[in-house]
Amino acid sequence: MKTVLITGCSSGFGLETAKYFLDRNWNVVATMRTPKEEILPRSEHLRVLPLDITNAKSISNLIDAAGPIDVLVNNAGIGWLNALEGTSMELARDIFETNTIGTMAMTQAVLPQFRQREQGVIVNITSSVTLKPLHLLSVYTASKAAVNAFAEVLALELEPFNIRVRIVLPGRAPDTRFGETAQSRTKDAGGFPDAYAELVQGVFASWAQQPSAGITRSADVAEAVWRAATDPSCPPHLAAGADALALSAKS
Repeated sequence: MKTVLITGCSSGFGLETAKYFLDRNWNVVATMRTPKEEILPRSEHLRVLPLDITNAKSISNLIDAAGPIDVLVNNAGIGWLNALEGTSMELARDIFETNTIGTMAMTQAVLPQFRQREQGVIVNITSSVTLKPLHLLSVYTASKAAVNAFAEVLALELEPFNIRVRIVLPGRAPDTRFGETAQSRTKDAGGFPDAYAELVQGVFASWAQQPSAGITRSADVAEAVWRAATDPSCPPHLAAGADALALSAKS
């Protein structure tokens, strides 16, 4: 029985992906900063372990506790929505530390075992915002675009060891807490700069008008991750969700 390690399983894409793999008889190591076993189905094939992907000791402890794995899903990350003028450099560094460096650190931690066995899959969940420039997402997009570039080059490095690297690109997902947490983080940081008030109003109005058929569901992402993990013939980039698929077709 194969084992998948998924970061950021407390909600949203990570939680749905953990359930998806459990339903298909995989061993699942579901990680989150504060473990909450009750949010996942009880199963002898499930372990819920603590992880802070910005902390080297936390990553080392996790790798020791998890044991051998077959697939790493880098899902943990933080959202941010604001103009660059409304983003402190301290906050920008925090976003990159989690979304970009944290992904690199987790990947580096599993590579020795993958390389020794000459098999393994790394799935990075980034975002379809990297396919088309969108307002108020400059810093967040940069953190995710960096992961895309990292993964593309990493795939070349690891090909001789039979290790696959894939990128899943979700669209806007109102059924997750991404938007709520991003807006809460923006408010805590002082809100949007007054000079951008009209732009902000327009962005939120356009989201409110987006048809429900043109969004991403968590299930779309879980399905894409499953394909990336189990289908060696799948493309390096997989759009997940109706809106992401539409953007991918135009890019």
